[in-house]
Amino acid sequence: MNSYVIGVDFGTDSVRALLVDSISGEELEDSVCIYDKWSKGMFCEPKKNQFRQHPSDHLIGLENSVKELISKSKINPDQVKALSIDTTGSSPIAVNEKGNALVFEKGFENNPNAMVILWKDHTATKEANEINDLVAKHNLKYLKYSGGIYSSEWFWAKILHIIRIDESVKDSAYSWMEHCDYLTFNLIEESNVLNFKRSRCAAGHKAMWHKSWNGLPSKEFLNSLDPYLGNLRDKLYNETYSSDCAAGNLCGKWAKKLGLNTKTIIGVGTFDAHAAAIGAKVDKNILVKVMGTSTCDITIGDSKLLSKKVVRGICGQVDGSVIPGYYGLEAGQSAFGDFLAWFKKILQWPLENILIKIDSIDNIQKNQIISICEERLIEELTDAASKIKDDSGIPNSLDWINGRRTPDANQNLKAALSNLTLGSGSPEIFLSLIYSICFGSKKIIDRFEEEGVGIMKIIGVGGVARKSPFIMQTLSNVLDLPVSICKSDQTSALGTAIFAAVASGIYKTIPDAIKIMGSKSDIIYFPEKSEVLRLKILYNKYNQFSRFIEDQLNK
Repeated sequence: MNSYVIGVDFGTDSVRALLVDSISGEELEDSVCIYDKWSKGMFCEPKKNQFRQHPSDHLIGLENSVKELISKSKINPDQVKALSIDTTGSSPIAVNEKGNALVFEKGFENNPNAMVILWKDHTATKEANEINDLVAKHNLKYLKYSGGIYSSEWFWAKILHIIRIDESVKDSAYSWMEHCDYLTFNLIEESNVLNFKRSRCAAGHKAMWHKSWNGLPSKEFLNSLDPYLGNLRDKLYNETYSSDCAAGNLCGKWAKKLGLNTKTIIGVGTFDAHAAAIGAKVDKNILVKVMGTSTCDITIGDSKLLSKKVVRGICGQVDGSVIPGYYGLEAGQSAFGDFLAWFKKILQWPLENILIKIDSIDNIQKNQIISICEERLIEELTDAASKIKDDSGIPNSLDWINGRRTPDANQNLKAALSNLTLGSGSPEIFLSLIYSICFGSKKIIDRFEEEGVGIMKIIGVGGVARKSPFIMQTLSNVLDLPVSICKSDQTSALGTAIFAAVASGIYKTIPDAIKIMGSKSDIIYFPEKSEVLRLKILYNKYNQFSRFIEDQLNK
């Protein structure tokens, strides 16, 4: 009898569901559902770094994508043994005592503060600084395994910000959940949020959870930030669980919606990048780079070494956050594809704002022109950039357009350009942005190397990895490392399906499941010696520029 598992990946723009034959490892069908409200820009204010998502987008996307998956595959739904989910993070949401999102209650229907506070929301910079200052002032240990710096992207900073600006949410929220926990809780036969199995990945990397200090930070510490946080601690959790564990069985309500049955096991939730690392066959000395709007970089390390050694300036080292028995190490960049998308948007402004006013061109033609340009712009820029041979006209760029995640988180930093000349055209500027995101990646590799975590190979995952050979070759040259590209188009969903296979008992361990179900690499980029030497010179200029900007900001 066949045993199928489903991985559901909730990304920034869409949800992707993947059906996998757990015995053969074959990816049978996938289904993608775009978030409706998010695609319209609802509840977001980019100028304020406010990015919120309505959970109805996720719940509708979950139902539609899984139902389509089952329909397309024509399998017997009773043969689906397990389903697990991953989400972005840290993306917390306020919930009531029953674990329902506060936004679904009367009076909160259109309140962004009662929605998912998305990973890229940086409205809590002030609160993150307060946490860092409090830890430093009292020489506390709570950031020991979080790279030493708390980020505005993370759990406690975001909650502290929301309760300060919105009394109604503060007074009405019973508890808060990470997005991966919230969705998993909704799927299972569990009515008590206090008994629910929370994600080790989410808690360890974003909420300062560690077993050596009895889980979450103490009430005394949290009360020093705000008494609300001290009280909230009692409504959260002490224990956490790795994603090879079962959270429970699919509840009747969702079994009916998805066309599955209540025997289906639901695994403990996780974050998308950590799931992608599993799908990409992560191992020691291998860094999996999940490259999309931002990057999230994941590797694993030996527990004996990393239980004593702390890696500075990353997004956490958490025992079991990727593979039980190993420490999961997370780093990343706050903007990667987003930086290039920003430049594309600037170049498209005349089309979208001037072309539309030209009466001699009908609307059908206007839309066709805009569509063609949108589709081909990055492709043409890349082609032009790849032909540039003279470095003198290429600006210096810093990749901090959405702050810096690692090394050494600082969301106050902004992108910058220097060395602009009258010869700096669109291709030259575009090339400088590509260099900057690759140089930002090298800064992360350098930090791992400095801290004794050797990286010998890169595995690229995500849209940028598969769609841009020029960027991947440039990355290989900058890092002076081979870069393999994952064959699977849905690596995060595949990793989540692998978690589901272990949570349901089909496999005993994650490594056992990875051997059969993990994705192969179908493309490998190797460093080009002449380019490696040339780019080292530009990397040195990037470092000089970044130091200069930070020094100016610190004055």
